[in-house]
Amino acid sequence: MTVEAFIRKPDTAIEMVYLDNNATTKLDPKVLEAMWPFLADYYGNPSSIHQLGAKVGHALEAAREKVQTLIGAEYSTEVVFTSCATEATSTAILSAVEAMPERREIITSVVEHPATLQLCQHLERKGYKVHWIGVDRKGRLDVEAYRRALSEQVAIVSIMWANNETGTLFPIEMLAKLAKEVGAQFHVDAVQVAGKYPINVQNTDIDMLSISGHKFHAPKGVGALYLRRGTRFRPLLRGGHQERGRRAGTENAASIIGMGVAAELAYQALPQEMTRLAMLRDRLEQGILARIPSTFVTGNPQQRVPNTSNIAIEYIEGEALLLMLNQVGIAASSGSACTSGSLEPSHVMKAMQIPFTAAHGTLRFSLSRFSTDDDVDYVLAQLPPIVERLRMLSPYWDNANNCGSAEMFTPAYA
Repeated sequence: MTVEAFIRKPDTAIEMVYLDNNATTKLDPKVLEAMWPFLADYYGNPSSIHQLGAKVGHALEAAREKVQTLIGAEYSTEVVFTSCATEATSTAILSAVEAMPERREIITSVVEHPATLQLCQHLERKGYKVHWIGVDRKGRLDVEAYRRALSEQVAIVSIMWANNETGTLFPIEMLAKLAKEVGAQFHVDAVQVAGKYPINVQNTDIDMLSISGHKFHAPKGVGALYLRRGTRFRPLLRGGHQERGRRAGTENAASIIGMGVAAELAYQALPQEMTRLAMLRDRLEQGILARIPSTFVTGNPQQRVPNTSNIAIEYIEGEALLLMLNQVGIAASSGSACTSGSLEPSHVMKAMQIPFTAAHGTLRFSLSRFSTDDDVDYVLAQLPPIVERLRMLSPYWDNANNCGSAEMFTPAYA
């Protein structure tokens, strides 16, 4: 089967307005085209010294240089390929606590991705002290609480650069500088920033940084850990010399090569796409707020990545909203955890103190360079009647109409 056959949509493909790019992105056809020879013809092991293996090895190093450029690393050897960002994050945190066993404290935030949250909870059960730093109603980190938590007992600080639900950016450069003053290692979950917002790690005090290929149009199953030269490090996976002894296991060559091409394309398009996506996002938000009453944008509208909008739609339930959007061909996400069988809103909405009547109806739209004005127009046409139908079934909406809006939430930035 040819690469063209894979790229071409089957006749039965579902046409969707896809606005769930913080969950995963479409594989760029140019990425697949670059990967194809390494799936079909150049199948050698990159560690082998014969010609077939050497060709793959050279392609891996070229991909490493492209990822280096995307994140602004000083050396390509500071890029370690992994299976995903979750592995990269686990590697960073576990390496720090093993490399500095005399330090028994960790700092993170309450709005991290589960890859960080659940590992820190595990280490807390093992006897480590974890400082859980809170956020305000805009999702901004409590910097004063962070300063108070820093000490020479902290092995590692692990903080996300941009929140995956709201897009809110944290002041990573300043946080890293403060961590270095007490000798702690500093790790960044940059999954929702890579390819969407400028990164230049060599001009910061960041020691380690995680990214995931499938968030910027590379395939699933490949990620990378930036590891600053000179950082004390202990590998998570042992048993091989791959990745200069920092991550054992034969490399996922085709996917790494695809990630390199995706990184190159993202870097080239970044200045134009940041402006275009911000304009597209703002038009979507303004249209929803104008058409649907009792809605507001969550997070920090002044400091966020350009592709993400999280809108709270009061007095409806997020799972029903997503199901009805899916029926009309719109893919989005909810801030509610209902889709995983829980009746609780997401930990991010709870941390931001979004009220119960709004937290269950948060809707995340996340755009990519494949998103268009037509996509926005379609959402603005379909979403208002869906919300109206769901509110007609909601007892909360009846109560709000009968009792007035005295208890309705007023966003902190309104």
